[in-house]
Amino acid sequence: MPMDRVAWSKIPLLLLLLAPFGWLLYAAVSGGLSADPIKELTHQTGLWALRILLLTLAVTPLRLLTRQSWLIRYRRLLGLTAFFYVCVHFSIYVFLDLGLYWSDLLADIAKRPYITVGFTAFLLLIPLALTSTKSMMRRLGRRWVKLHRLIYLIAPLAVLHFLWQVKADTREPLIYGAILLALLVVRVPVLKRKLSRRGPRVAVQHKPTGSRERL
Repeated sequence: MPMDRVAWSKIPLLLLLLAPFGWLLYAAVSGGLSADPIKELTHQTGLWALRILLLTLAVTPLRLLTRQSWLIRYRRLLGLTAFFYVCVHFSIYVFLDLGLYWSDLLADIAKRPYITVGFTAFLLLIPLALTSTKSMMRRLGRRWVKLHRLIYLIAPLAVLHFLWQVKADTREPLIYGAILLALLVVRVPVLKRKLSRRGPRVAVQHKPTGSRERL
């Protein structure tokens, strides 16, 4: 896909990614949420943060499988949108649930394991979001790659955060955990090479001189 088409296609993608937030905002204003609106807002924003985070991790396997390098241009948008939902998720918890009582926040972080891992994942996401620009990529060089590998720690922490706060039915967080495991396993070098080979063959064009050029 040409670069300009990729840039333009980010607009409808962003609108699609923000649609759940718009619906939640409308439901909150119109009274369309459950009997415990703060709990539902907290749950839904966290859920969408996890979903979009998994979509971000799915970009690389999909690029290898399809051999469509332009897909990588969507990864930053997906990652920043996931961070946006995480920020909203955390803000609802701090402002609406705790009422800005920071002592209660510190107590929850210390005593509730699911909040401990969730807060840790949030803190680890901040430097990734702050260094997501092209200028920071150039400035950090190889260190940028090492820093952004934190995503492989953040994503399991996010799933664990979801799993530990569920009191009865754990099927949903386990499903997300299985998806995450699959996305991490395909990054093992041997499997990564096999995944790349399974992609569609690259078309070859013959020149009059007998040389070949990849399209």
